[in-house]
Amino acid sequence: MQELWRPNQTRVDGVDDDWDRFAGFAEYDAFTRAWLSACRRVLKPTGSLWVIGTYHNIYRVGAILQDLGYWILNDVIWIKTNPMPNFRGVRFTNAHETLLWAVPSRRARYTFQHHAMKALNDGLQMRSDWLLPICNGSERLQRNGSKAHATQKPEGLLYRVLLASTRPGDVVLDPFFGSGTTGAVAKRLGRNWIGIEREPRYIDVARSRIEGVPSAPSDETLLEAPEPRRLARLPFGALLEQGLLRPGQRLYFRGRRRQTARIRADGLLVCRGAAGSIHQVGSR
Repeated sequence: MQELWRPNQTRVDGVDDDWDRFAGFAEYDAFTRAWLSACRRVLKPTGSLWVIGTYHNIYRVGAILQDLGYWILNDVIWIKTNPMPNFRGVRFTNAHETLLWAVPSRRARYTFQHHAMKALNDGLQMRSDWLLPICNGSERLQRNGSKAHATQKPEGLLYRVLLASTRPGDVVLDPFFGSGTTGAVAKRLGRNWIGIEREPRYIDVARSRIEGVPSAPSDETLLEAPEPRRLARLPFGALLEQGLLRPGQRLYFRGRRRQTARIRADGLLVCRGAAGSIHQVGSR
């Protein structure tokens, strides 16, 4: 097998493991149908399933999901901010992978932590295109000086998946556990996990990795975001009454530092000669 080298004379580590080889589409389809059927058998009616793949396989996976009766909620695009270049220059650089999020049926009730994802995204609704770097640097697990797993996923990717579609105490099953990223993130977020892996060398890596992950806080209120209507609301005027703000104080708009508003004694803001509540002024 010919090795591939980068311009800086470092070797490219591709995926050439036996588990990634199939005699043809028919064999791959049979394998995929078998494990997706097994997942469907143990998936709760209120649970959901995530599958990640590339253009090599994700279209076949999606078709089999639908054939088995799953209902696809989203296809999420993981845009890699630091993808591996196409060194031969014969096609575009493959800079993304696709995640399919599915439930057992079209009418299934499922968990979606909309408010948590919105808070994670700085107050904006989370979109289906996720910009995240590939696993690199100190996060990349090493074994005897080499990558411990060829396709280790970044924890940031699994963080979004688990935060979005599970709650504290839920059970997460990963039938292709690999280096244990799912288990590591599940432990951080207070979710229970089950990992299935056939390669002993990966089991050792995953077990050692997860043992070193700090346990989630025991206070479950720190692990999920309540809906906004359940949050206690503090009148803006109360901030003045308690001395946390003062009349005449200047407030700055995020992203618009040159535009300011001044606080009036009654709690209204004055901006460009007009007065209004903080919500009215902020929406202009």
